[in-house]
Amino acid sequence: MPIPLVNSIASWFLKKRFHQIDLFLKYPNEVQQELLFNLIDTARGTEIGKQYEFSSIKTYKEFANRVPIKNYEGYQDLFERSRLGEHNIFWPSPIKWFAKSSGTTSAKSKFIPVSQDSLENCHYAASKDLLCMYLNNNEDSQLFTGKGLRLGGSKELYKENGTVYGDLSAILIDNMPFWAEFSSTPSNKVSLMSDWETKMAAIVNETINENVTSLAGVPSWMLVLLNNVLDKSEKDSLFDIWPNLEVYFHGGVSFNPYKQQYKNILPKKDFKYYEIYNASEGFFAIQDLNYSSELLLMLDYGIFYEFIPMETHGTANERVIPLSEVEKGKNYAVIITTNAGLWRYKIGDTVRFTSVSPYRIKVSGRTKHHINVFGEELIIENAEDALKKVCKKTSCEIVDYTAAPIFMEGKEKGAHEWLIEFKTPPKDINYFNELFDNALKSLNSDYEAKRYNNMTLNKPKINIAREKLFYDWLKENNKLGGQHKVPRLSNTRNYMEELLKLNF
Repeated sequence: MPIPLVNSIASWFLKKRFHQIDLFLKYPNEVQQELLFNLIDTARGTEIGKQYEFSSIKTYKEFANRVPIKNYEGYQDLFERSRLGEHNIFWPSPIKWFAKSSGTTSAKSKFIPVSQDSLENCHYAASKDLLCMYLNNNEDSQLFTGKGLRLGGSKELYKENGTVYGDLSAILIDNMPFWAEFSSTPSNKVSLMSDWETKMAAIVNETINENVTSLAGVPSWMLVLLNNVLDKSEKDSLFDIWPNLEVYFHGGVSFNPYKQQYKNILPKKDFKYYEIYNASEGFFAIQDLNYSSELLLMLDYGIFYEFIPMETHGTANERVIPLSEVEKGKNYAVIITTNAGLWRYKIGDTVRFTSVSPYRIKVSGRTKHHINVFGEELIIENAEDALKKVCKKTSCEIVDYTAAPIFMEGKEKGAHEWLIEFKTPPKDINYFNELFDNALKSLNSDYEAKRYNNMTLNKPKINIAREKLFYDWLKENNKLGGQHKVPRLSNTRNYMEELLKLNF
């Protein structure tokens, strides 16, 4: 298809879609309310709909009072019944697809239902919106003159009783229209290979001679791929291989620890980075402006949002509020009700609102991935902001990291222990530690209070990880590739002890 024609089609779709986006920008709470009652009405005849008497729910308050908030474990039995072939349990249309996800590197797998409605009206709709927003902001884009390099998870699609489960990215690739493969690289066959290291070599071979104009994938794994491409080509810059590369669409993990490494191999000031916020449960937010660190919460993908203020999360006074009551600058745990039959489902992520008109967010961490053993409430956002500041001051680069508490013993005070793999290590680790400790104090007043005069917490302990420690640990746990992540912060020492044993 000629490029001008492609751009014309994209422009037509863009104008049509922007009218719909403008609707939820102007009337966000009305759009969310209407969406909620459409979901309730659609599912009134399901097992859950009958259990909670959806047919008589007339207000949000009734919905909130009647339907309990649950995490994956609360729905696991229903999901398993659906996966074994039962229908009309939590969503009226048959659920064929289940996204296999661990969320962390724990051995226990989750099987998240993916309905046809969520596939089309959430995941694929978001992919189109992402391109629309990018093209709207970059009218001179030559995106369609080449191919998009996508890096997804392994296919691993296992059929059971008429249902199929596998990585979400594999499900999305497997259901794409046949023409979509022509604009992407590598081929579906290579994209869906199950062995990560074999797939990595195959992707390098398939893509190195293509005209790649965009990248899409999780930052940690994409960086591994791109470094392999550079090694094979014996080049220092990706623009020497793909001169027309113009944008990287990323999500899944925070970009902060990897940003400098990407700038080193993509040395153009005007190169674009576009962040997305998605998960197996749905596609939630998109960066809609060039050079922004904020994400626009998408309100018409069949997902109704509620939030738990983190200061009440897990307490006897836990509060749940709709979108209309959130406040700028506060951290919230995210609750979703979706067109895949997730009802008041706690996804485990935390977000901070940077704006409430329109609703823009930053992903701040995970409800389970923080350290609060001593009342310090250290979240991932604090850690990564501090590391970013210190790396800039000390001219070093980080590959991966994790942290855990050192528990009090007898008269010994507690501390935080960090295990950091550097690409470029600091010249003086003690100076790095001093700067890091001070940066955490400046970002988190609770941490600062516990560190005052070493009252509760001693100075952090930093261990330098050997090269490829985290990669080897993920490999040992069969978690290479896809959306598998290194757990950043933990209230236990389980991950830390496993990693320290491998660190030799």
